[in-house]
Amino acid sequence: MKGAQLDCLCVTLLHLLHTAGSERFEVLGPTDPIVAVAGDDIILPCYLKPNISAEDMTVDWLNLDFTDGRVYRYQNHRIIRDDQIPYYGGRTSLFEEELWRGNTSLKLTRVQGTDEGRYKCFIKAKSWYDDFTIQVLVKAVGSKPVVSIEGHREGGMGLLCESEGWHPEPELVWLDSKGVHLSAGPPEIHRDLKGFYTIKQHVIVQETDTNRFTCRVQQSRINEKMETEIHLPSELFDYATPLRMAFIVLFCLGAVTVIGLALAIYCIHNKKDYIKNEKDVLKKEKDKESQRETISTSVHVNDVLTVFHLLYIFTVVITGKLVKVEKDLTSKLEILASQLDFVNTNWSPDFETIRRHAVNVTLDPDTAHRNLILSEDGKQVRHGELNPVLSDNGKRFTNWSCVLGNVGFSGKFYYEVKVEGKTEWTLGVVRKSIDMNERFRPIPNKGCWTLELEDGKYTAHADSPVTLLLREKPQKVGVFVDYEKGQVSFYNVEDRCHIYSFTSCTFTKKLYPFFNPGGSDSVSLVICPVDATD
Repeated sequence: MKGAQLDCLCVTLLHLLHTAGSERFEVLGPTDPIVAVAGDDIILPCYLKPNISAEDMTVDWLNLDFTDGRVYRYQNHRIIRDDQIPYYGGRTSLFEEELWRGNTSLKLTRVQGTDEGRYKCFIKAKSWYDDFTIQVLVKAVGSKPVVSIEGHREGGMGLLCESEGWHPEPELVWLDSKGVHLSAGPPEIHRDLKGFYTIKQHVIVQETDTNRFTCRVQQSRINEKMETEIHLPSELFDYATPLRMAFIVLFCLGAVTVIGLALAIYCIHNKKDYIKNEKDVLKKEKDKESQRETISTSVHVNDVLTVFHLLYIFTVVITGKLVKVEKDLTSKLEILASQLDFVNTNWSPDFETIRRHAVNVTLDPDTAHRNLILSEDGKQVRHGELNPVLSDNGKRFTNWSCVLGNVGFSGKFYYEVKVEGKTEWTLGVVRKSIDMNERFRPIPNKGCWTLELEDGKYTAHADSPVTLLLREKPQKVGVFVDYEKGQVSFYNVEDRCHIYSFTSCTFTKKLYPFFNPGGSDSVSLVICPVDATD
């Protein structure tokens, strides 16, 4: 009997020792920081060694950069959401089906800037606990810098650059065409509720040989940068600044006023001396003296009025010239600002990406005006003599010297046209339902989105024509359409730079390439094959 009791006691002791030993574990995880891309989902690895079940344990995930910073808690086979940091709500979870083998990793969705920090994985059993700390770094590349023109400032032209959505905090620099840093005002940095940074900075630039300036936003820790280049036409620097002009005008007006007043005082002084002498000579002729004073005073008043009349005329002339200069400058600034719209849009694709949407365009002879000459392969068109043989088939342009492509497109599409040597042309896309007998300019309201060269001027035929100030004359023009975004864009292929974009357009039917070689030369417009590596 005693032997049986002893055996039972031994078994009990062994069970207790085994139970105590089975609760001893170690919490492990990665030693290197986890780099998370903003907007992505990440997993913070954490597991038990040995791989025992954590189903009956408490699993706590804490953000050590917060007081009472509970990210997630699993306890008594359920999720405890009390005291959870609010912005982790709905974004954290465990792999509950993996708890039985000691996997206590945390899944964090839609990473944001405030998620960066030190996370503790804390596991507690009935008689044992352990933890492990993981470092999380968040990487967010912000938007393409938006450059805007603030107008003339003392010493040059004022520019503003702004970019948002960065993490960690970025740096903004202004560069000239040689890559030299420009002196600028202090940056303005703001952090939103999700922990992402917005940065902006003002700069005053002066005229250079190229007038090209670059705003670059960079973050060295994540080795990322975004930049936007702006070209300011020399014409914008040809005018004095408004403050300087105002100073000059006021100085001139002040000088003329002083001179006028001096002349007036001089006239009054002379008239007084004259009147005094007359009084001495004509003391006995009081009536005549009184008459002379009246006449003298009248002459004096007329002299003063004449001076101020001249001053008024001078003021009107100077003010008129100033207003005209300001109107010209405002017009140029508006034109330049309109060309910056597309450059500043964050969704603008790069040039090589655009060229991957190249389509095969061939001219449709049935739509060609009767004085156009098309090549046999349908890739070239030029102006020629009126062809009386061709009849009006109802599809043909009758007033414009134009021709359409033979196929309409939707979605994204791109084609290139050689315009080298031409002095006149119009390119773009149109709805096929446009009026072939139209006599007016093609504009979006009439279903046309076109760019034109005429009389040496480049014009985008928006509903109100936009005169373009181009750095280089394009020899080859690329036309890109993003049907879904309502965008028609034109590019200088050689320089790989943007010319102009129609945005916020509404398309309901397929768009057809549009060609007008003009009538001022006999050089052909040539539809070129697109080579993405060109």
